[in-house]
Amino acid sequence: MSNKRLGVLTSGGDAQGMNAAVRAVVRAALTKGADVFAIYEGYQGMILGDNYIRQVQWDTVGGILQKGGTVFGTARSPEFRTLEGRRKAVRNLIIHGIDR
Repeated sequence: MSNKRLGVLTSGGDAQGMNAAVRAVVRAALTKGADVFAIYEGYQGMILGDNYIRQVQWDTVGGILQKGGTVFGTARSPEFRTLEGRRKAVRNLIIHGIDR
């Protein structure tokens, strides 16, 4: 049985506690045996794919609590509001095998 593959992104504007939430989600998923992928720069990164979607490990999110903003970056994406933009995003999730 293959591992679940989880994508984690942050979108919109930054807020307090985002890095703590990211770290908690990543580490909880890893503890449960999932493969976890950071989607950098929010929905725009999901559309762009390639190096914007990278597998992360326990130590990837170590030492991020004291950092401001979000370590994965965030971006609003007008393109994601279009059907073609969402199709690009779905294609990139499929390429990486992300199913959650």
